[in-house]
Amino acid sequence: MDVGFIGLGNMGAGMATNLIGAGHTVTAYNRSPDKVQALVGHGGRAARTVAEACAGDVVFSMLADDDAVAAVTLGDGGILASARAGTVHVSSSTISVGLARRLAEAHTNAGQRFVSAPVFGRPDAAAAAKLFVVAAGPPDALRVVEPLLDAIGQRTFVVSEAPEAANLVKLSGNLLIGSVIESLGEAMALVDKGGVHKHQYLDILTSTLFSAPVYKTYGTLIADGRFEPAGFAAPLGHKDIRLVLTAAEELRVPLPIASLLRDRFLTLLANGGEHLDWSAVGSLAARDAAAGSNHSA
Repeated sequence: MDVGFIGLGNMGAGMATNLIGAGHTVTAYNRSPDKVQALVGHGGRAARTVAEACAGDVVFSMLADDDAVAAVTLGDGGILASARAGTVHVSSSTISVGLARRLAEAHTNAGQRFVSAPVFGRPDAAAAAKLFVVAAGPPDALRVVEPLLDAIGQRTFVVSEAPEAANLVKLSGNLLIGSVIESLGEAMALVDKGGVHKHQYLDILTSTLFSAPVYKTYGTLIADGRFEPAGFAAPLGHKDIRLVLTAAEELRVPLPIASLLRDRFLTLLANGGEHLDWSAVGSLAARDAAAGSNHSA
């Protein structure tokens, strides 16, 4: 299939490479041309503009936030203006429910099709084609992109014909991950200050009550204090929690933990954490407790 790909960041680069590996023709655009050249080395094609990446059957976007997705999709020379009728735009970005709804309507009005397909997984999973994809959109569009989603992930969950539903699921998942990070950080600060090595404690947790990958991945990052380089930067985590709260306000669903997490991310950012992985939120409890490193493994 002839596929355009816009956004070759930590996640997009691996996704685009796997599409090439599955035999698809990928024409990519990125603001930083060096990342496009890296993909060309894997057999991709370079696009000088967003419009040049929109000549195929499907165009993916994997961008940081609502502003970036709106600019690339709705702006002059963007996807909406450049793609032909019938083209499927697959947005894998973590964006607001409101923007997903707006994009779906705009594509329909232009005779195009829109699928939301955000993913769960960090950059290593993207590189290994081990993402979990949450997809929603018109059934005919989902049938077109099914082999592409299979190429980037290990399983696709189709949740609705309304694209914004996939974004709501993705945001709710990130709320849960943020909750795990915060609670792990608090628990580790407690036992560390009490003299139990954090790595030993993590082994107990993940061998008994909490064997899920999210506990192993983020527990290890917190225990190691390894927050650089950021696989998912703290400002993006803050952004996602704000989007969760916006969706909750629209639906009239109280989310007290999300409100707490918003403040925890603000604390991290206010103390110079802009460049850190979002798992660094899990270090705040130890700092607050002045636990130091006397008992750290």
